[in-house]
Amino acid sequence: MQVFNRQVSGRGLTAFGFETALIVGSILVAAKFHGSFDAAVSAVWKIALATAVYELCFYYNDLYDLTLVHSKGDLAVHVLRAAGASAFVLAAVSLLMPSIVIGPGIFLTSLGLMLVAVPAWRVAFNGVSRDSHLDERVLILGTGATAVTIARQIDAERNFAYRLIAFIDDGADVRLVEPQHAIVAPGDIGRLIAEHHIDRIIVAVSDRRQRLPIEPLLKAKLSGVRVEEAATTYERLTGKILIDDLRPSGLIFSDGFHASRSTRAIKRMVDLAMALVGLLLLAPLMAVTALAVWLDSPGPIFYSQERVGEHGRVFTLCKFRSMRTDAEQGTPVWARDKDVRVTRIGRVIRLTRLDELPQLWNIVRGDMSFVGPRPERPYFVEQLTAAIPFYTERHAVKPGATGWAQVKYRYGSSTEDAMEKLRYDLYYIKHMSIAFDFTIVVDTARVILSGKGAK
Repeated sequence: MQVFNRQVSGRGLTAFGFETALIVGSILVAAKFHGSFDAAVSAVWKIALATAVYELCFYYNDLYDLTLVHSKGDLAVHVLRAAGASAFVLAAVSLLMPSIVIGPGIFLTSLGLMLVAVPAWRVAFNGVSRDSHLDERVLILGTGATAVTIARQIDAERNFAYRLIAFIDDGADVRLVEPQHAIVAPGDIGRLIAEHHIDRIIVAVSDRRQRLPIEPLLKAKLSGVRVEEAATTYERLTGKILIDDLRPSGLIFSDGFHASRSTRAIKRMVDLAMALVGLLLLAPLMAVTALAVWLDSPGPIFYSQERVGEHGRVFTLCKFRSMRTDAEQGTPVWARDKDVRVTRIGRVIRLTRLDELPQLWNIVRGDMSFVGPRPERPYFVEQLTAAIPFYTERHAVKPGATGWAQVKYRYGSSTEDAMEKLRYDLYYIKHMSIAFDFTIVVDTARVILSGKGAK
């Protein structure tokens, strides 16, 4: 199942759906208690606004990431944080535009009801969802590195109800599967399906010419068992592409990677409109930031640097200067955690992403998009292209001020980080759409508010 071109689990959608109903129900009960039920029902848009604020605060507090929030202690902390954020946002909105929000009495009563209903529902939901009878039983065909990677993702994942039953021996010379896991012969596939009611077989075999048990897999497929490639499972679980064992044919014949001309045209129009509006509305903030940079340390206000864009074209990226003017002498170096080259104001504007605001002009010029892979410097692109397979494929689209890799992974400072971010970049290129861009922008706000990812 996909929402906005991102794989979403049934568990996550169930939690979201029931909590939406609980929020709406709490507001209606509160309205009934205060004698304003008819007025509340007639003002559906007020309920919708309050519900959207509640849900957004729940989302920003990771309540829909079941891998992060699963214990009662975590649940209590995250629900209280979300409730506090909701109260703050709705209070601020009511001060600015009191006519568009529900009354303070209804709000406080509904908030109290939710603080009881949502945790109670989540405890019950977590208890039911842990029932092993609801798990999807999985076999992994293969015992190599890819099979181990998939198994580890399944063990760590709580959003998807997968339970690994066994590995199927593929006859590889080297087995990397840990001894405690069961390894069975291909001839046992039929028996395992019957005994354990297998739902899915994940094929994690690199060389399929000699080691793929065609007949057992075909029988499994015809009996209703879903058979899929490891790369597909990996994408669903992680939101990134498995590039370790990727071949060009895997990209050529894969679904996705085909954003239409209309999608690209709409994306460009949205970029241009948002950039122009942003430059107009944020001009006062940019002026204050420029003054702060100028007063904080000697040197220019803006910092220009060559970056590699779409189809490998080099362009000049503009940012507010956040480092000393002598920060780099000679060979380019990666930014580091707590980088001593960063100025006092530079640390603030990096944390809040204010240093990125001049990139709005790059978006207007067409060098960049709001959403896309992070543009890298030519020196690093040359190095990473030699070290990482398929690295240049990230230049198939315009680079972005934000992106899927930026919101899902920390600021990269090594070849290993670049490889991990490439997995996310390729996933974005494969599933690129306007709706996906919207979710990334929403996630970007969460990253900025949390202060994650800045250096």
